Amino acid sequence: FQLAYIKLIYDSSHTFIFFFIIGVMGKSRKTRKIVEKRFAKMKKMLSLSDPRIKDAQRAPPRKKKSEDPYKVKVQDVPQISSALFFQYNTQLGPPYHILIDTNFINFSIKNRLDVIQNMMDCLYAKCIPYITDCVLAELEKLGQKYKVALRIIKDPRFERISCMHKGTYADDCLVQRVTQHKCYIVATNDRDLKRRIRKIPGVPIMYVSQHRYTIERMPDAYGVPKI
Repeated sequence: FQLAYIKLIYDSSHTFIFFFIIGVMGKSRKTRKIVEKRFAKMKKMLSLSDPRIKDAQRAPPRKKKSEDPYKVKVQDVPQISSALFFQYNTQLGPPYHILIDTNFINFSIKNRLDVIQNMMDCLYAKCIPYITDCVLAELEKLGQKYKVALRIIKDPRFERISCMHKGTYADDCLVQRVTQHKCYIVATNDRDLKRRIRKIPGVPIMYVSQHRYTIERMPDAYGVPKI
């Protein structure tokens, strides 16, 4: 409710000054009984297996199922690729198939390195660089700043691989592809992606270091230079 109070003040100049004071009455407070009803305390209850309950009323303890010693145990073990002989990857060999990550191209441009020429200088053999759809989508999202990287990728010597998965996150795509097919080398400077690929046996990693390309986890039989 709004109440208007008019106060009349008569001053020496025989004029009336009106002061309007508007007050708003506050809502009536809820009584304690209503509050107690709404926020009533729950009674504490003992569990049926509590030792304070009498033996007759107490629930019996749960019995563990006895395992059959003659039952055959089934375990799911991930299938190991037939291309691996222990940690040695037999599918690697010239011409090398190299999956390129987004930041590898950016590091190559920063260090002014020709991608295909420096790959051949590193591995002493023919190299075929591969670009997935999600890597291309990541570069397109980065905008005009990475226009040079897009122009390099669209070179006809770079092979394109179409992706069937949802989204444009390149790391998951590269890890999944390398797990399924052991014929690839991954070119990346991303620390997190390197850490994930090192857990997969038989997959070499190429990266930019000291203004040149370096490779790790490559078998000695292929004559790759040591770091």
